[in-house]
Amino acid sequence: MGKKSTQTTNNILMIRPAAFGFNAETAVNNAFQKASEGDNVNSKAQQEFDDFVSLLRQHDINVLVINDTISPHTPDSIFPNNWVSNHGDGSVALYPMFANNRRKERKKGVLEKVAKDFTVSSIIDFSNYEDKGVFLEGTGSMVIDRENNIAYACLSPRTDKSVFEEFCRKFHYKPVSFTALDQNKKEIYHTNVMMCVADKFVVICLESIDNREERNIVYQTIQQTGKLIIEISFDQMNHFAGNMLQVQNNQGEKFLVMSTQAFNSLTGEQIAKLESFNSIIHAPLFTIEQNGGGSARCMMAEIFLSPKNTNG
Repeated sequence: MGKKSTQTTNNILMIRPAAFGFNAETAVNNAFQKASEGDNVNSKAQQEFDDFVSLLRQHDINVLVINDTISPHTPDSIFPNNWVSNHGDGSVALYPMFANNRRKERKKGVLEKVAKDFTVSSIIDFSNYEDKGVFLEGTGSMVIDRENNIAYACLSPRTDKSVFEEFCRKFHYKPVSFTALDQNKKEIYHTNVMMCVADKFVVICLESIDNREERNIVYQTIQQTGKLIIEISFDQMNHFAGNMLQVQNNQGEKFLVMSTQAFNSLTGEQIAKLESFNSIIHAPLFTIEQNGGGSARCMMAEIFLSPKNTNG
């Protein structure tokens, strides 16, 4: 097994949808969501999901697939990175979710299956913040630079500054929060649609950070970590080019994972820069992106827990 870097992991949790579909509860502040015509959205999403998992496994990346259950109804269960994160110290964090029907995604069965294969030492539960009407939707709300102990967050109805700062205190990250707006001056709902932090580079839609002072702080913070900044435009962000995740395989080879829509939005120069650091893997996720308003990164919950040697 290749050495695991602290920024990337070769173990990914993915939830296969049972009843995927357009979620009206999340659409109120997710400008990326649009309902598809036709009624076979779930079967199309399942096909996209299965092909995506196959693609990752072909590159020797470990994917723990857990099948969602029909009941309770969780149309967004395909995006587990919002409600759970797993950390190298053995802790599992659970997060407060904006939409009522997304709170039901925190299913005990999922946590039990993870704990069967990986060592969990503690569960840190932030979900009681839902009672106060404030939210922090996991690694959707935050993009984490694990090597430099920095967490970035664009504040929105789904990302509360006080909860974010509490997370950072508990996990020893330096919080960097800011406001990011789309081209219609609406708050961007999740940080992971406008930025991606990898081991040696950061992909970011800097023009979405309207406030010059905040933009400078974010820019300088990234620069101080020595990572190359690769800027994307609003148009590229709207094609999910910010929603990427760097992972590694069992040999320690790095890959940047994104959707085909995101890949097709990139320029030749951007692709060349990204490929100088790692290979790119992309999968068509059009149905999932259109109805769910999330893309490749949202579908992958990284597992940094230590594997139990059950598989020999």
